[in-house]
Amino acid sequence: MEPLHGRIRDYAWGSRTVLAQLQGRPVPSAGPEAELWLGAHPGDPSTVHRGGAPLSLVDAFATDPGRWLGADVIDRFGQRLPFLLKVLAPEAPLSLQAHPDAEQARAGYAAEVTDPELTHRNYVDPYHKPELLVAVSPFQALCGFRDPKLSADLLDAFGVPALAPVVDALRAGTDGLREAVRTLLGWPVPDRAALVAAVVAADVPEQYARAGELVRGLAGRYPADPGVLVALLLNHVSLAPGEAIWMPAGNLHAYLYGAGVEILAASDNVLRGGLTPKHVDVPELLRVLRFEVLVDPVVPPVPVAPGVVTWPVPVDDFALHGVRLDDAVGSARIALRGPRIALCLVGEVTVADGAGSARLGPGQSAIGPADGGPLTVSGTGEVYVASVGLG
Repeated sequence: MEPLHGRIRDYAWGSRTVLAQLQGRPVPSAGPEAELWLGAHPGDPSTVHRGGAPLSLVDAFATDPGRWLGADVIDRFGQRLPFLLKVLAPEAPLSLQAHPDAEQARAGYAAEVTDPELTHRNYVDPYHKPELLVAVSPFQALCGFRDPKLSADLLDAFGVPALAPVVDALRAGTDGLREAVRTLLGWPVPDRAALVAAVVAADVPEQYARAGELVRGLAGRYPADPGVLVALLLNHVSLAPGEAIWMPAGNLHAYLYGAGVEILAASDNVLRGGLTPKHVDVPELLRVLRFEVLVDPVVPPVPVAPGVVTWPVPVDDFALHGVRLDDAVGSARIALRGPRIALCLVGEVTVADGAGSARLGPGQSAIGPADGGPLTVSGTGEVYVASVGLG
């Protein structure tokens, strides 16, 4: 293990306190800080030090892929790190979005990369982007469609006559879900602001007070965006620290606010449908969406050893372990294959494997190569360890 230096993304929805406080920098930061990236994604690769100078992980892996990635990872994923670890710090809602599956990503990238006249890209790489987010503070998110009949009751409670066709479509269950979403996202542009305003002004029953609050908050930022109403069709989830949400391909979602550790397949493919000033492509979003009910998007932690938990996911691009050490549990050992990244959030810890050791404080991270063997974490604090999910 050796120190790893991540990169901060300054998207407008980011917090000016979370990442700065985590890394011990002045609070508030000069501008919004949305994401801390730890990995080898070519869009913003992390660095290690060589000869007193920073070296990109992309270049480090290219120099010695066998040591860093290992034969198993190269055989399965090619000469690239298949996961990306992030700290997310949304202070405002992210866009209403979904990600393609592996086949859709390959086809979409192949079609777009050969089009010289394309001004906006949906597919910046040929990879899928499933993701798991673990809350490290109370976290609010919209994720996956809930039962359309419950959504029909909710929209009907707002008492807006123009929404009658959408309510009728939702009454048909999942068979009408696509039509309901298509109708809302395709609402005539000149009429959008009036529709959103009518919903915001509605006096809903107490049982829907939370939905009314959500609509008012989103409409305050996007008063003419029908995505405000599509948000009402999704599960509104409140995560406690340690709980996670799993977002497979094709599931519509939007993170609202909080702080979390996210691990995802190393891709930046995003199909947006609204709640953003960025490029929106409704037809392509509708093509990749899965119009099915996500009954329970919350993934609880599963203990695997004293002080160690994980959140099982059905992909092999990544795995995530959470380690919490105190006086009762002073060290933990995790059996890992392939490259690994450790991030300390709280306390002072030492992470060690067969390739070396690194001492980490809050906001600091380390990386180890594929031949490192089991990872030992000792000290007092909270650490997240990212690795591949190969068994």
